[in-house]
Amino acid sequence: MAAAIHATTPPQPGRGVFCHWQPPPHIGPTSRIFAPPNGSAPSVNPPTSPTFPRVIISGGGTGGHIYPAVAIANEIKARFPQAAILFVGALGRMEMVRVPEAGYEIQGLRVAGLQRRLTLDNLAFPFKLISAVREARRIVQEFRPDVVVGVGGYASAPTLLAATNLGLPTLIQEQNSYAGLTNKLLGKRVNRICVAYEGMERFFPKEKLILTGNPVRSDILSARQHGVEAAQHFGLAAGRPTVLLIGGSLGARTLNQAMAAGLRRLVEAGCQVVWQTGKTYHSEATSVAAPFVMRGVKVFDFIKRMELAFALADVVVSRAGALSISELSLTGHPTILVPSPNVAEDHQTKNAQALAQRGAALLMSDADAAARLIDEVLALVQNSARQESLRKNLLPLGRPNATAAIVNEVLALARR
Repeated sequence: MAAAIHATTPPQPGRGVFCHWQPPPHIGPTSRIFAPPNGSAPSVNPPTSPTFPRVIISGGGTGGHIYPAVAIANEIKARFPQAAILFVGALGRMEMVRVPEAGYEIQGLRVAGLQRRLTLDNLAFPFKLISAVREARRIVQEFRPDVVVGVGGYASAPTLLAATNLGLPTLIQEQNSYAGLTNKLLGKRVNRICVAYEGMERFFPKEKLILTGNPVRSDILSARQHGVEAAQHFGLAAGRPTVLLIGGSLGARTLNQAMAAGLRRLVEAGCQVVWQTGKTYHSEATSVAAPFVMRGVKVFDFIKRMELAFALADVVVSRAGALSISELSLTGHPTILVPSPNVAEDHQTKNAQALAQRGAALLMSDADAAARLIDEVLALVQNSARQESLRKNLLPLGRPNATAAIVNEVLALARR
């Protein structure tokens, strides 16, 4: 059974310019109510009564899926404040907390991913997926969306499978240069696929592809305007060299270990540190940082006001996930990228290489980080010319209009 989590002020229905409709009484709950993805005609033509757009957005698991989803929702609401938006996530995953914090309702499916190695859990996966698709179908039928959007992650597959089975307009957004398994499987079924990298026809039908870039929260775009507020928020000094370490929403063992070993050197060199550890490593990192708290070291398991962290930072150390790359390309921060080795087809290394080859970021392997990361950080902090060169080469790679472009496609499908 799905569970629902409601925001403090959930979106309210209203009227806009969209053509949402209710099926007439003779149309049963399992009837196809929109033209299916293969282009065949619907059994009933929806009337054109003006109302608000209704959108389901599904996916999650990590910040790399959740924050693009929230950015899409925020853009829809900015254009149509009365739009009805429902998120569908996986129970027990971080979207069940982060989405309500962003002000949206979410319903959770009992679903888990397919493991890359042979396990007993994989034997049960088909049965869990079938159950999740049935529950997703119920949610979709009750909400009656005009369009369903998938952003990747565990919940995306059953929700998009249910939506395509019902003939609803569907769109997926692929953040990475190497498509995730869920999106590759869904690519043949959905109407439209928004991507952030060229050459994605090796994973998806070419005629469905739209090159948009990755959606980024609007507050990231204005990060540089919040310098004074950022210093006050973190209790640090404005104008003092600041290093921001972000290992992704779930944390990164290698980066945390390197920071723990080199923290004293950074402090003695006059640096402040904003250190996002992830929940797993937070307790240990807090203990390591305790002697340096009064000297400008702040430790967080998760940073909610990332725009303020960017506003304060001079140098960033980060994994090379697609969302991090997209945000950094907009903020222009001099960055050392340490790709995670534990991802499909080593796609983070490909992401990082694309920047390093343009002189837009520094690339360090995960294997080298323990011995060399702090040396590289100090060298970059102390080299303003190199910082400026990285910033100059990075900023042109940003796509500030990506979210708007994706929402254009979402709303075009909703009008069908």
